[in-house]
Amino acid sequence: MHHLGLYREPTTLQPVEYYNNLPNHQPPTHDGNASASRLAIILDPVIATGGTCAAAIQTLREWGTQRIIVLSVLGAVPGVVRAAEEWPEGVELWLAGIDKELTDTGMLKPGLGDVGDRLFLTIGK
Repeated sequence: MHHLGLYREPTTLQPVEYYNNLPNHQPPTHDGNASASRLAIILDPVIATGGTCAAAIQTLREWGTQRIIVLSVLGAVPGVVRAAEEWPEGVELWLAGIDKELTDTGMLKPGLGDVGDRLFLTIGK
């Protein structure tokens, strides 16, 4: 199991990679290729602009993953489209719900608030 951690920088809305333990130098497999995982699963609680999800897809694709499944609780149509277009033939997206739009600050509308605030109890700080 490997971990790839990204977050969205709040002012620029650009993805920032804070952790990556994907092995860079794995021994070759019997066919001579590096042994990157054939299947990667991205757990992204909310896909808003789609930037962090697209960056994760790009990183995993460059690493050599052959298929990616994205699991998310909620997404906005523009962000889901952006993530889906990153690698249409290699990515499957599964979401529990979809909001139609984003606010000017890149939040889902109507949405459910900032996930980081909910996870780390930083609401109002």
